[in-house]
Amino acid sequence: MIRRLLLVAALLAAFGAPPALAVEPSERLADPALEARARAISEELRCLVCQNQSIDESGADLAHDLRVLVRKRLVAGDTNQQVLDYIVARYGVFVLLDPPFEPVTWLLWLTPPLLLLGAGGVLVLRARRRRPGPALAELTRDESARAAALLSDQAWSGSGSSPGS
Repeated sequence: MIRRLLLVAALLAAFGAPPALAVEPSERLADPALEARARAISEELRCLVCQNQSIDESGADLAHDLRVLVRKRLVAGDTNQQVLDYIVARYGVFVLLDPPFEPVTWLLWLTPPLLLLGAGGVLVLRARRRRPGPALAELTRDESARAAALLSDQAWSGSGSSPGS
């Protein structure tokens, strides 16, 4: 019971906790509306060092530089889309955590489903190539009688041991 409670507590701590943000106090903007926009944009941008974290979550130097750049562009009067366009033009589409489905990103989007389809195809082909083993021949009358006698001897003896032991 205690193990289950500890497991539930660990799962709640791991999945229920908000992500740790790496935004430093010196990066924050005084205007709460601009800071909220900066956070929203930062959640859409991938840390190019960590790759599976947004720049808002990453503590890498490049993520820090990108967070500062986002805030500078917002203070300069750019819209959210202009900031994203500027950073994509500078770093490429890979900087977006959710890149658009365009010819440039087709390989990125289509590789996982193609790999799954290919693996499924290989499994289907292997399953079709498998042939069942040779069919067992029917027992002759003598073999059937001997098997029945052996089984009846074991049933009466109650030992459950195999013959010859």
